Amino acid sequence: MAAVSVFPSPGELGAALARSVAEAAAEAVASGGRFTLGLSGGSLVPLLARELPPALSAVAGSEPSRWLVAFCDERLVPPEHPESTGGAYRSQLLSQFAAPPQVLWVRSELGPAEAARDYEEQLRKAFPGEEPPRFDLLLLGVGPDGHTCSLFPGHALLQEQNSLISFLEDSPKPPPRRVTMTLPLLNAAKSLLLVATGASKAPVIKRILEQQEQQEPQEPPPVPAARLRPRSGRLRWLLDREAAAELREPPGP
Repeated sequence: MAAVSVFPSPGELGAALARSVAEAAAEAVASGGRFTLGLSGGSLVPLLARELPPALSAVAGSEPSRWLVAFCDERLVPPEHPESTGGAYRSQLLSQFAAPPQVLWVRSELGPAEAARDYEEQLRKAFPGEEPPRFDLLLLGVGPDGHTCSLFPGHALLQEQNSLISFLEDSPKPPPRRVTMTLPLLNAAKSLLLVATGASKAPVIKRILEQQEQQEPQEPPPVPAARLRPRSGRLRWLLDREAAAELREPPGP
């Protein structure tokens, strides 16, 4: 069952998220020499850009120079485009680090199929001997329709079981051409941390958590984010009060 933490405001949620990342980084570096992190875009970018640097300064051993960073999905637009997840992180967060992490970049100049193939090759080289690769932490968002990464309701990619990275050219949310991690890779992670804020997310958060509580569903849940079920890792939700408004008894932080 997923752990759920609810915060009075997005600001308090952001501070807690940054502390969680910093602490996970320090723990991973201490035990294995590096921290592997998957980042999602959207509202997470400015939140992490604001909150993560001071959190890292407060937690010893969490230095980004020992990190491997990848993107959970990417829009196939030029890096300078406002819709580019990698470009946004490069300008807003990564530029703040004196000693930056190793980053796996999606080559947006390639066609969708080739970009996905190239990104999966980078990923496998970065995790030699791991099948499938297991990230220490993946940070994920959720849309009002329940999509996560670029895995949308009713889309064929929800059935993908072989590729770690796949592509789509028909995203219902523009831009249409994207590369995304698939469920087999997401569910291999050691820890998944899902973040949602705002009243528009409340109905779908309720549905997702109800579906995730089903121990052995007869059919895969229809909402993509409800299919996040780490095989041997942890799943945690960070919500603000508005996103948790429809939960029966919202827990505290």
